[in-house]
Amino acid sequence: MDLISTEDFVEERVQDNDDTSLARLAADGDMEAFEELYKRHYRRVYSLCLRMLQNTAEAEDLTQDVFVQLYRKIGSFRGDSAFTTWLYRLTINQVLMHFRKRFVKFETTTEEEQKPVQIVPGTENHNRMPVVDRIALERAIAQLPEGYKTVFILHDVEGYEHEEVAQILSCSVGTSKSQLHKARAKLRKLLLKKANPRLVRSQK
Repeated sequence: MDLISTEDFVEERVQDNDDTSLARLAADGDMEAFEELYKRHYRRVYSLCLRMLQNTAEAEDLTQDVFVQLYRKIGSFRGDSAFTTWLYRLTINQVLMHFRKRFVKFETTTEEEQKPVQIVPGTENHNRMPVVDRIALERAIAQLPEGYKTVFILHDVEGYEHEEVAQILSCSVGTSKSQLHKARAKLRKLLLKKANPRLVRSQK
C-alpha cells in the first residue's frame, strides 16, 4: 500500500480549498496556503499592474509589493466580498500609491447608464485587434487620467461589472459608469487624433 507523504497531503489539501479558505489558513500562518494564493493570482495581479504602469520592470516590482502587503494584511480579510475583489482593491491601492496619490476623487453623478460604446471599429475585443491597433490603444490608455484609466481597465479590459468596480474602488455605481463614459470619450478623441489630426482640430 502506497502511503502519501505529509508534504503531498498538505499540497493536495491546499489546492482543494477555495480562496476564502486559503486566506483564512494563510492568516493563521499556513505558508503553503499563501503560496497557493500567490500561484493562483500572480498573473492577473501582474497583468493589472502592467496595464496601469505600462512598464514591465515597475509592474514586476509592484506585483511583489502587492503580495508583500497581502501577506501583512491577509488577516483583515473577513470574507464579506470575494477574495479576488479584495485582492484587486489592494492592488489598485498599491498602484495609486505608486502614482503618489493618496486619494482618487471620483465625481458624483446622476447620469443614466450609457450603452457600451465601441471606441473605434475593431476595438471591442482588445486581444483580437491587429498588433498596431493594440499598441495604439495601449498608448492611448496610458494617457488617460488615473481615475478614468482605472475604471476603464477594470471594466473594459479585466471584465468587471460596474457593481464590482464600485466595490473595488469604494465609489458608487453611478460614478463608475460616469468615469467609464468619460474614459471612452477621451480614448476616442486620442485615437482619432492619432489617425487623423486634422479631423480632430476641425472638430474643436
